[in-house]
Amino acid sequence: MFSIGDYAVCPGHGVGQICDIEEREMGAQKKTFYIIKILANGMTVMVPTDSETGIRGLVGDSEVEEVYKLLKDHDIKVDNSTWNRRYREYSAKIKTGSVVEIAEVLRQLFLLKEKKALSFGEKKMLDQCRELLAQEFSLSNQSDKNSVNDKINSYFQ
Repeated sequence: MFSIGDYAVCPGHGVGQICDIEEREMGAQKKTFYIIKILANGMTVMVPTDSETGIRGLVGDSEVEEVYKLLKDHDIKVDNSTWNRRYREYSAKIKTGSVVEIAEVLRQLFLLKEKKALSFGEKKMLDQCRELLAQEFSLSNQSDKNSVNDKINSYFQ
């Protein structure tokens, strides 16, 4: 259970702050919702409090280290399928909200960028992944988002 003021991650949207907890009537029953303001774009999202996959808490230090370890490992096969097929696969991974999945997409796109030019959508997706990770890591470690971004970028220089 989250409280007003807590930070939570909405898969596909990123980190948000819980602004309110409201009760609404849905047909014959009452449901309770978290009202979350997404930090990246100011969008407001309603998520049922009883949803299993609706939101999750910020990652801990062990998950952050696991992501950095994953980003450091460049000894992987780069996906050479068509850009639209990659885009669909990567979108599905990002929507899970898992930092490991998002980091895998980020690594794939960075490594693919070294071999060939990315499509406009892939460039946007690379920036989105970097932003999602930097936002969450900076909040979970109380650090500066720019320094987290710099650390992520340092793995691909």
